Amino acid sequence: MRVRELILYRSLAKEGWLKDMVWLTENSADSPDSLREMQFRWWDCVGELLKRADRCGFRGNLWHCCLAHLLVNDENSYSLSCERRGETGGSLKLAALHDMTILRELFALDLVELMSRLQVSGEELVLDYEPGSGRGRGYAYSLQIRDEICRLAKGLAKAHGCEEFKAMLTEFYRSFGVGKPGLHRAFRIGEEESGACILPICDIAPVCLEDLVGYEMAKKKLTDNTEAFVRGRGGNNCLLYGAAGTGKSSAIKAIVNAYYGEGLRMIEVYKHQFRKLHDVTAQIKNRNYKFILYMDDLSFEEFETEYKYLKAVIEGGLEKKPDNVRIYATSNRRHLIRENYSDKQEGSDDLHSNETVQEKLSLAGRFGMTVYFPPPEKREFHEIVKVLAKRSGIDLSEEELLAAANRWELAHGGPSGRTARQFVDDLLGRMQRE
Repeated sequence: MRVRELILYRSLAKEGWLKDMVWLTENSADSPDSLREMQFRWWDCVGELLKRADRCGFRGNLWHCCLAHLLVNDENSYSLSCERRGETGGSLKLAALHDMTILRELFALDLVELMSRLQVSGEELVLDYEPGSGRGRGYAYSLQIRDEICRLAKGLAKAHGCEEFKAMLTEFYRSFGVGKPGLHRAFRIGEEESGACILPICDIAPVCLEDLVGYEMAKKKLTDNTEAFVRGRGGNNCLLYGAAGTGKSSAIKAIVNAYYGEGLRMIEVYKHQFRKLHDVTAQIKNRNYKFILYMDDLSFEEFETEYKYLKAVIEGGLEKKPDNVRIYATSNRRHLIRENYSDKQEGSDDLHSNETVQEKLSLAGRFGMTVYFPPPEKREFHEIVKVLAKRSGIDLSEEELLAAANRWELAHGGPSGRTARQFVDDLLGRMQRE
């Protein structure tokens, strides 16, 4: 098989299990010892296929699913072009057709014949794999993407000719993207030998804006800004500030769930990672997605200077700021950096106290939009409790429910959306035990 003749998809030839499988098809046993060696290689390949099936949630023909998995993650000039523009032409199309001919040969490999030649059994492990109880959840992908990859694998295996094969793959790239940024909605910053990288978060909380009771004006400001960003009409960096437990973080998580289908992605960033932001933005600035850098509970003490890196990223240096990147942050502090009365007092040790104050305020000023989440009043707290209790199927009279909620919030930090959620969860648990 001509795997080493691939032009655009040359990285496939580096996959150990794929190389072993190709080697098995190209060689034959001329002695019992060589047959035994080939059988060992076969079971090594099967083990790798099962490992990927368990991690990705595949079922059915694992050979086809794992080949499709390689193709949808291969970031080459053709797949990236299809992600941005769909069908492409010119010499790139000719190179793609060359590769599709070879890739079709891989999908057409007769594993039944190969297993017969190797005198091994277990067709159901490779050709009709069925995950056990609790398996197949797609830990490496969302369930939607997992199912789309399995669907693509079946389609590619049945494709009539290279043009149809290429058309199916092109449509997948156009619809769902390629590689980590295309196939996942949320990421964290990690470290590789080459430097900073983004690592997928595969199981994010399924939060919806409707789950956040109240705060309608705040949610509308946030969604309006996000829609403007996602649809190419600008959009600002956004700071959500206010009392603890009011739903600021939940609102941002709900945003990525709501606009993922329109190309929105989110990268979670912590303060100690601010120095890596330039490396991260360099990796994503030319992708066909909109990225939100999400910073939760953002605030700084006087001795912390990481905010200077953040200011540089927001404002940009000589290089133009990426149009597809915005920053969304949550904080309990409106101005983010700790301030003291001494900052404004005359006669302090600071010769230019006004400049010190302006320096501390300048970070918050770089967020073009601020959204305030105030602590709920008692009436609003009661409304949140009633809605959450109804959603959880708790059958109590309103008087009894609210009396218990009042006792709970007095002992747990006062009224807030978080307090209401914790109260309902506790009440539900006690009722189930009884």
